[in-house]
Amino acid sequence: MSTAVKQILASKRAAGGKGAARAVRREGRVPAVIYGGGEAPVAISLDYKSTYQLIFAGHFLTTPFEIDVDGEKTRVLPRDYQLDPVRDFPLHVDFLRVKAGQELRVEVPVHIVGQEASPGLKRGGTLNIVRHTVEMWVPADNIPDSITADLTGYEINDSLHISAIKLPEGCRPVIADRDFTVITVVAPSGMREAEATAAAAPATAPAAPAAAPAAKK
Repeated sequence: MSTAVKQILASKRAAGGKGAARAVRREGRVPAVIYGGGEAPVAISLDYKSTYQLIFAGHFLTTPFEIDVDGEKTRVLPRDYQLDPVRDFPLHVDFLRVKAGQELRVEVPVHIVGQEASPGLKRGGTLNIVRHTVEMWVPADNIPDSITADLTGYEINDSLHISAIKLPEGCRPVIADRDFTVITVVAPSGMREAEATAAAAPATAPAAPAAAPAAKK
């Protein structure tokens, strides 16, 4: 399922650079830039409260937006943001211009279902998430907010590979040369130790001792 396009109101700012960005923050706004699409970058500022809410709501970097900059609307996708290392408030946001038909490279979160129907997990196995996200090529107008990994029927030591996940139409993994692992069901520690002990035990019973040599006549 793709995420609906959300609206953001922004204002154009006259200058870039660190000094100008600090001035924007003193005004209670967040500096940002729109770039790409064969056009010149545009420096903008965003409302602080709404930007904070959008970032921490989740899926920010896979959500398409339409930015209204003083009445001029541009379709974009967030490509990066910076947070204050101490207080976690937004310092800057980068937006990439996108157009219909364009293909984008994004990290798509993995949503896991079917844990209750996994025999391996029921027997005490541990869920080992190898990839929390999968880097994918996706259409600009059909960016999935997640892909679903179903663990129904998975036993201990089973692995779920990317081929087991139904991908949205037009989407494909960046890694195309192998069927990579996304999730594994790992044996509990006690079971692993027992298996290791069994593997280390002699494979065959020890040979019977040689018979004593017969007494000479």
